[in-house]
Amino acid sequence: MMDAEDLNVEQPKYPMHALTTYELCDYRGQLERALKQLPEHAEARVLVRQRLDAVLEEQDERARHSARGVR
Repeated sequence: MMDAEDLNVEQPKYPMHALTTYELCDYRGQLERALKQLPEHAEARVLVRQRLDAVLEEQDERARHSARGVR
């Protein structure tokens, strides 16, 4: 059975808001790959999905903030 440790997704060294755009994008990719590897019934999917949702929320917030600055 596969669990969260088998997925090679490392928690970022810094809080989400402090990650660079590249780091955030890389972390998102790791989480998306992990979800594809996990069976549908795996309990670890909930944790991975929560982390992915947080990344997507941070990316959306950055995009909204950037769009407001464009005139």
